[in-house]
Amino acid sequence: MKKIVTLFALVCSAVSVSSQIRLEGYNQSKINPGLFEERWGARWISVPDEPANVFGVYHFRKSFDLANVPETFVIHVSADNRYKLYVNGVLASLGPARCDIYNWNFETVDLAPWLKEGKNTLAAVVWNYAEKKPAAQISFNQTGFILQGNTDAERFVNTDTAWVCAKNNGYGAWEKGAVLGYFVTGPGERLDSALYPWGWELPEYDDSAWTKAKMGINGATKGARDYPGRLLVPNPLPPMAMETERLASVRRAEGMRCASDFPKRSSKITIPANSKARLLLDNEQLTTGYFTLLYSRGKDAEITIGYAEALYENRRAATTKSYDLYTKGHRDVVDGKLFMGYEDKVIADGSENRNFTTLWWRTWRYVDVQVSTASEALVIDDLYGIFSAYPFKNEYTFTAAGRPELGKILDIGWRTARLCANETYMDCPYYEQLQYFGDTRIQAMVSLYNTRDPYMVKNALEQGRQSIVADGLTMSRYPSGVHQFIPSFSLWWICMGHDFWMYRGEEAYLKTLLPAFRGVLSWYEQWLKPDFSLGFVPHWFFADWSAGFPNGEPIREKDGNSSFQDLLYILALEAAADMEEAFGTATVAAHYRNTASDIRSTIHAKYWDDSRKLFADTHDHRNYSQHVNALAILAGMVEGEAAAEVMNCALSDKDLNQATIYFRYYLHQALHKAGLGDLLLNNLQIWRDQMALGLTTWAEMPEPSRSDCHAWGASPNIEFYRILLGIDSYAPGFNKIKIAPSLGKLKEVSGAMPHPLGIITAEYAVDNKGKLTANLILPPGTSGTFIWKGKEYPLKEGRQQIRP
Repeated sequence: MKKIVTLFALVCSAVSVSSQIRLEGYNQSKINPGLFEERWGARWISVPDEPANVFGVYHFRKSFDLANVPETFVIHVSADNRYKLYVNGVLASLGPARCDIYNWNFETVDLAPWLKEGKNTLAAVVWNYAEKKPAAQISFNQTGFILQGNTDAERFVNTDTAWVCAKNNGYGAWEKGAVLGYFVTGPGERLDSALYPWGWELPEYDDSAWTKAKMGINGATKGARDYPGRLLVPNPLPPMAMETERLASVRRAEGMRCASDFPKRSSKITIPANSKARLLLDNEQLTTGYFTLLYSRGKDAEITIGYAEALYENRRAATTKSYDLYTKGHRDVVDGKLFMGYEDKVIADGSENRNFTTLWWRTWRYVDVQVSTASEALVIDDLYGIFSAYPFKNEYTFTAAGRPELGKILDIGWRTARLCANETYMDCPYYEQLQYFGDTRIQAMVSLYNTRDPYMVKNALEQGRQSIVADGLTMSRYPSGVHQFIPSFSLWWICMGHDFWMYRGEEAYLKTLLPAFRGVLSWYEQWLKPDFSLGFVPHWFFADWSAGFPNGEPIREKDGNSSFQDLLYILALEAAADMEEAFGTATVAAHYRNTASDIRSTIHAKYWDDSRKLFADTHDHRNYSQHVNALAILAGMVEGEAAAEVMNCALSDKDLNQATIYFRYYLHQALHKAGLGDLLLNNLQIWRDQMALGLTTWAEMPEPSRSDCHAWGASPNIEFYRILLGIDSYAPGFNKIKIAPSLGKLKEVSGAMPHPLGIITAEYAVDNKGKLTANLILPPGTSGTFIWKGKEYPLKEGRQQIRP
């Protein structure tokens, strides 16, 4: 108890410091520092006589004249729930990036490129989904819009009663699609074209009938004294990618004729009056984006647009899970299958050149368009998507002679990682769009190995800190308006901080997270029993979707006594101790080391089964899993030949609970640490099975799977570099490089990956006698070690060849 009290005091002493740290972002340098020192001149505005928190879509406009176009015209903009901002009819910004009340993001935009001499109009659409909002959407429960000029030169556009506004009565929520499984991304949209104020974003629109906006409180940034509203902070991320993406093919067409090159090329489709038609479009790979329907005439025609990752076979699967009522089969196959997915609905008003683009982005491989016309024929002028995702740039290369499937695995992994990242990392883009910190650790490593992006990992770490509740535990996922706790993910979040330190450094920032890490570990310490096993840790202790794990939780006894819990706790304690020793408090580091040592000293006696050469899941040895034995190797419970023996038993004994897609990341790390990295390519069947089913992104779990896109499956995009090519960080900040390839049976393989100081390139050739030639390029200012068959060779910056 004395140790716990001392640690708690250390946590409290640093919280006030860390809470004032601003996370520097993409546009930080453009922001007038004075905006952080006083309340904004701009007011939060809304539509008069509208309830504060009901489902609604609203428009705000301000017109002004310019004698000359300025070189820059910087503004800051935000809303609750969300907005799209147009300048003279052109989309200039959308947001705010997902956040919480105490860290409410605003976007910083230079509007000068869209301004002109004479009349200019700023126009925004703002929507509040109220009780129907996505789980990832946090709200102050008041519809609001705010826009602030950066300096005196722009402040005449600040939101106040000079802005005019109106409710868009054309919108409603549409929730009639069929989705199997946990689905929390918000409702579809129902648009009645006859009630829509067409052209509202254009300067020439007549807004004389609109009302003056209702003013609320002034905006204020985080740190404002006695401020009762949303605490504004700069969005730390760049704008999302926005690129037109045409669908690939028509798979079914009923009641209409399509041009042979549609939808790859724009082409009009006419649906006769008083008829029904249906069109099934295939993108041929999963994507995310804003769906656009262009249409004309067809007064009172109803158009329903459905979105699905895959089609379903018309038979039930042999499972009790509610989201697996139907199997999907090969994802390319359409014949005999059912379409099920969420929907949007549009009612035409009979006019020309209408444009429906979704307010929020959708996820689809297949798009099902159903049309029912009235007394007038409807013309579909075009259908396409506007791809949107986080703007990651691929910075890796990889080639393996005679093994094209490996390149395909990387391509699918990259697509998966892209689609599972928008304004945060996300578990999946279709069903949840939530940033789970267990998933995010793997996603962050993909980013660190495949990109140079400096923002996304740091933002995820920061949002972990923001999610922490009073007792010290992070939420399982954040931002989220629906709280949930997965204590294991709090430990993986600490390990993610350690990853970031090893591959990017940034000790000054990570030092601000140490109090949060201490809080998590202090929370865990209360469950530590006198025998140095954790008790039954509450909430949802998720491990993996293994078939033998109820609700994804490891097998535990009533009083805990779980090797999974104990070993994961050791890994987090050691990760935190490393950081405390380097840039924290030595006494805290020593406490973590001692606690980990105390737990480690009991593991063999409690869990080791010498007859099976495996660690059991519980004291009573009633269950065994690949998960626990992988963690035991990673925690150093066995090393060298003993670790290799445990790993071989874990791989060969099919009675063990098997690691599925998520936990394969840790299984492969253990494989490597046990000296068996050469077996990596023999353990990729779970990915080969998915390719054989036509998946274009990695699924949540082996078939039958709810989600066809879960970024935790992209771990080969790490391990092909860390294990196969052998490239790893040997010191914090990647300041030293270790290269220890595990080529298996590959004879020729090469690749390159980003490093903070440049590119690391490795090219290997193994001759018929097993002799290796390694051509390596290290970035300027770096050094390292090459390891082959137990021997070490020094590495220096630049090009070098090693022939052991």
